[in-house]
Amino acid sequence: MTGGISLHAVDVATGVPAAGMRVQIFRRDGDTLHALADGVLESGGQLSHPIVSGTGVQPGTHEAWFHLGDWWRSRQQSSARQFQEVAVFRFEVLSITEHYHLPIKFTPWGFALFRGA
Repeated sequence: MTGGISLHAVDVATGVPAAGMRVQIFRRDGDTLHALADGVLESGGQLSHPIVSGTGVQPGTHEAWFHLGDWWRSRQQSSARQFQEVAVFRFEVLSITEHYHLPIKFTPWGFALFRGA
């Protein structure tokens, strides 16, 4: 796959993909955020959006926001909502011909964000 930004989220404590989790992708210009994508993850925990194939992606600083707190509340996990709300992953798009796959693995008490293959 060339170009684009894809997201994937899994609750590794239960092995459940984060279907229904709200995610957002922004391009940062100084202190200004430009919204590129805003949606919910599908049943496999992935975002289906034109940005996945590169629409709207430009070189520069970007942020992916994973709305963990809302997702936990939708699953009635009250203990998690008091700890984490939004996981923000700030990253640099160096080339629009490269694909940036950004998975998050999370539990009620922590998360790991990284650039995947």
